Amino acid sequence: MKQINKNYLDRYSRQIVLKNIGISGQKKISSSKVFIVGAGGLGCPIADLLCRSGVGEIGIIDHDKISLSNLNRQILYDTSDINKFKVEVLKHKLKKINSLVKVNIFRKKIDKKNIDNLISKYEIIIDASDNFDTKFLLNERCIKHQKKLVVGAISRFDGHIFVFNFQDKKNVCLKCFYQDKPSDNILNCDQEGILGTTASVIGSLQANEVLKTILGLKNKYNNSILIVNTLNLKMRIVKFKKLNNCICG
Repeated sequence: MKQINKNYLDRYSRQIVLKNIGISGQKKISSSKVFIVGAGGLGCPIADLLCRSGVGEIGIIDHDKISLSNLNRQILYDTSDINKFKVEVLKHKLKKINSLVKVNIFRKKIDKKNIDNLISKYEIIIDASDNFDTKFLLNERCIKHQKKLVVGAISRFDGHIFVFNFQDKKNVCLKCFYQDKPSDNILNCDQEGILGTTASVIGSLQANEVLKTILGLKNKYNNSILIVNTLNLKMRIVKFKKLNNCICG
């Protein structure tokens, strides 16, 4: 935990004044460790907001370079960053935003061989990926290691958010909802398109749920999915049940 001095108090004063946070809650945020999988449309606002909130340690993994087509939704990049690795640019910009936060970057793709080692020291894992193979892998290994997992998915004007706490054996998982892995064409921005603001809205809501999880605040998404449509400004929460013989059983 960072030393509490005038600079610390000034930086986080608007959070500390909230009765649900206070200095004890800010200490929890500053002691937390989160791991973000994906540094794109969801990963950028998540990393930005968690860094500004004072999360103590942030790990980020992504193997891609920035392209011109990324700039409509990946809000921490600009034209001068094109052809640079996303995680390297992200670390540089996050350190400018808040030097109190430790930022660890991994310029590689997460897979079955490295995932256990990568997520081991982090309390909360955040899925900001753009494919279901990664989402289902995170779901499986977070169950195994009893991690907390916040999942986001976006396409066109739509977004989905799940919040799982696998320390609770009664919690459902991603496979309970999807059962079979959907086609990755659903999350393909090249084919389906994506409104830039949709990525920021869903990423911001994921960051919000991460902070609530750190602070131990009530989670209304337990055993549910939040469905958001940014075109008609509708939001709904849909409950679902644990499947028999699921990996989370």
